[in-house]
Amino acid sequence: MALYEYTGLNSKGKKVSGRIDGSGRRSVMLKLREQQIFPTELYETAAEEKVQGRGFSLKRRVSALELSAVTRQMATLLSAGLPLDEVLQTVAEQSEQPLLNKTLSSVREEVMQGEALHRSLEQHRRIFPDVFINMVQVGENSGTLDQVLHRLADFLDDQAKIRSKVKAALAYPVLMTFVGIGVLAFLFAFVVPKITTMLTEMEMALPLPTKLLMGFTHLLAGWWWLLVLILIAAVYALLRYRKSEKGLLKTDRILLKMPLYGKLHLLFVTAWFSRTLATLLQSGVPLLRALDISGELLKNRILKDAISDVRKQVQEGGSMARALKQAAVFPPMLAQIAAAGEKSGELESMLMRVAETYEHQTDMSITGLLSLLEPLLILIMGVVVGFVVLAILLPIFEASQGF
Repeated sequence: MALYEYTGLNSKGKKVSGRIDGSGRRSVMLKLREQQIFPTELYETAAEEKVQGRGFSLKRRVSALELSAVTRQMATLLSAGLPLDEVLQTVAEQSEQPLLNKTLSSVREEVMQGEALHRSLEQHRRIFPDVFINMVQVGENSGTLDQVLHRLADFLDDQAKIRSKVKAALAYPVLMTFVGIGVLAFLFAFVVPKITTMLTEMEMALPLPTKLLMGFTHLLAGWWWLLVLILIAAVYALLRYRKSEKGLLKTDRILLKMPLYGKLHLLFVTAWFSRTLATLLQSGVPLLRALDISGELLKNRILKDAISDVRKQVQEGGSMARALKQAAVFPPMLAQIAAAGEKSGELESMLMRVAETYEHQTDMSITGLLSLLEPLLILIMGVVVGFVVLAILLPIFEASQGF
């Protein structure tokens, strides 16, 4: 039995919502109709499942690598001629991810009841993204589901590799930052107060660096709670501001214009968008629908609105390359390559080249940024620790010379 969440209308036309369990989507629909509830939305709540541990619970999600492995297994089994329900059963049994196992079993039950595969996957959108669902629909309609699933697995593998590269590249700077903060916190919390207390008891004239260090230490000791409150209030105000339409547009525009980060983010997003759009077009998804899906995957509102404008112009009969050029937010090469692809009729392969080019540029940019960031972090740490040591040693040297 699975648990479903629903939103719908009752016999009086009033909007209602709640949860109900059932062996499948159709059985749940029958139960709701018996209760005179006509659902407008219905999806299984297994998208987020708690895995029990010793004294704690953890929400489990399906990673891109896990979804890619399952997709490739499905493609291989379908290519071997196995029926879809048997493929789903086999893959579900072999999956070591509990949430994915349960979801695939639910999808199999719905397929066996006569539901199309993509319709069953739509009930689990938190696991299967729109890219996945639409490509599966095209594969079912064209009779090439196994080929589409192979392409999907490759696409998910590529996305997972890009994410892992970015995470691996950022791991060392983040670790260095936390270590540096920890060292400084230890110095200011335990070492510096004892030294400053000793220097104060000596009743001697202190040099300027020592006075600055003591003033900063007293500020942290007496007003740390106020600094924490100010930080929390600033973060809260920023999050509230981003929830407004004006705030979201302004902050996303600022992020794109930030030095170093803005360029790196734009390269990454352009590669992501190009590869997604190319994969959808190669699988037979219509261009307008492919633009819808690719645009929705973008988190930056400025870029998302730009793709929305591009889609409108394409729908009106315009050129996608010209629309991308007029948007003036993506790198120029995207519009240039898209124009060449439209003229040659090879838009999919051209977009894939754009994705590969910008993925390579992203790798190079991250490598170059880290080559500057790592010594910069070390330099900042050295300057701060050096200042603390200098502020402590100066009065000690002066005192020793007075004897």
